[in-house]
Amino acid sequence: MSVILRLTGVYQADGGLIGELRYVTKKLVGRGHCDLCDVTHRGIRAKPEWHAWVRSLPVPHDLVHLNERSAEVREFSDGLTPCVLAHTDQGLRLVLDRAALARTAGDVSAYAAALSEGVRDAGLRWPEGRSSAAHRGR
Repeated sequence: MSVILRLTGVYQADGGLIGELRYVTKKLVGRGHCDLCDVTHRGIRAKPEWHAWVRSLPVPHDLVHLNERSAEVREFSDGLTPCVLAHTDQGLRLVLDRAALARTAGDVSAYAAALSEGVRDAGLRWPEGRSSAAHRGR
C-alpha cells in the first residue's frame, strides 16, 4: 500500500490576474466552472473552513492552476482537471476526479469525506504517526 506524501489539487483555470478574470467571466456567462474552486473559495476569497481543514491534514495539500503545474503534474492531469492527486512513494495517483468533486457541491466537509473515500479506493494510506482526524472526514 502506497503512502501519501502530499496532495495537489488542480483547478480548472489559469492563475494570475488574466487567468482569474477569464475564469470569472466564463463562470458568469455559464461557459466555465471549477468544482474545486467551489470547495476552496467563496467568491474571490478562500473559505476559512478550508484553511482550517487543510492545516489539520497529516500531509501538505497544495493547490495549483493549470498554468502553474509542474511537468509531472501536468503530464498526469491533462484532460482530468479539476482533480486531486496524491504524491506517493510510488508516484502520482488520482484520488478525486471531476465527478467526485462535483458531488461535494462546494462543501468542505463533503470534500473531506470524498477525499477519505478516494484515498481508500486508490489503495493508499496516510503516513504513520500523524493526525488522522482530518482525513477521516471528521
